[in-house]
Amino acid sequence: MPNINIGLSDEQLQGVIELLNRNLADFYLLLIKTKKYHWDVIGPQFRTLHELWEEQYEALTINIDETAERVRTLGGYPVGTAEGFLQLSSINEHPKDLPSANEMVARLVQDHEQIIRNLRKNIDQCADDYHDQGTADFLTGLMEQHEEMAWMLRSFLEGEKLTPSGERPGAETKPKVSV
Repeated sequence: MPNINIGLSDEQLQGVIELLNRNLADFYLLLIKTKKYHWDVIGPQFRTLHELWEEQYEALTINIDETAERVRTLGGYPVGTAEGFLQLSSINEHPKDLPSANEMVARLVQDHEQIIRNLRKNIDQCADDYHDQGTADFLTGLMEQHEEMAWMLRSFLEGEKLTPSGERPGAETKPKVSV
């Protein structure tokens, strides 16, 4: 690692670089899955999901680049091989599997939620253990983006649960309040 004097020890920098590379691996695997589902989705939801996933994989591509550049900023080298991504990733690949559109959405929700949980831990580690508030702030922005992507996907699945009258099955009906 080059001599970097930004107020963090070599050990702190190395810890941050390692957690950034784990996130980079997750982001890259999620990008691959999102693109694969974008290509393979079929059915009545095709257009909606095809366009939503294009928006999401474009955002993931930007986040991947920014994460790799953050690693370089701190004097490290980003993981950049499929083998490295698979070794470091906390989300699962599903090779040779072509799920339904709803299962694709559900799997991506699970992946985003796993990434969000990881980011929460990493934010605390950066701030508390490594005293790197800059990376903690950077990761907070990424976490917020994944929260929004997960919300969009969950909303799609929740829409499947509406009755023909637009109500959720099993939902309590609340009395109308007159004004």
